[in-house]
Amino acid sequence: MAFGPAYFKWVNARVRDSGVTFARMKTLHALKFHGPQIMSSLRDELGVTARSVTALVDALEGDGLVRRVPHPTDRRATIIELTDAGRETVHKQFEAHAVRAAEVFGRLDEGDQRELLRLLRLLSAELTGLGAEAGCAVATPGLRRR
Repeated sequence: MAFGPAYFKWVNARVRDSGVTFARMKTLHALKFHGPQIMSSLRDELGVTARSVTALVDALEGDGLVRRVPHPTDRRATIIELTDAGRETVHKQFEAHAVRAAEVFGRLDEGDQRELLRLLRLLSAELTGLGAEAGCAVATPGLRRR
């Protein structure tokens, strides 16, 4: 229970140093990996209030990273989609996060990395079996030695 908050606090500090907050990156990633969404779907995906998602989208739109597009069949709904600059930002942040994660997990020797990955995959499968969203599968990063 202590690792998750400590890790996300550390990640958030590193992301903030790059000029994009963790909440904004989470929003960009949701759009990248789940495609354009209406505001209510994005709100549910992020687990935030309607006011929060509006503020996030307003800020990202102001930075040119997302755009609002009219829904083709529902006049009341607006679709939020990534711009080219938004896709590039997600890509750069993903690459930067891989470097940051290697800073932490690269301190483990190769055997410990393999064991951690095995356990994370096992837990991810268990969570999926318990009804957790399937989109949280554990990737297979390249192992790094200390």
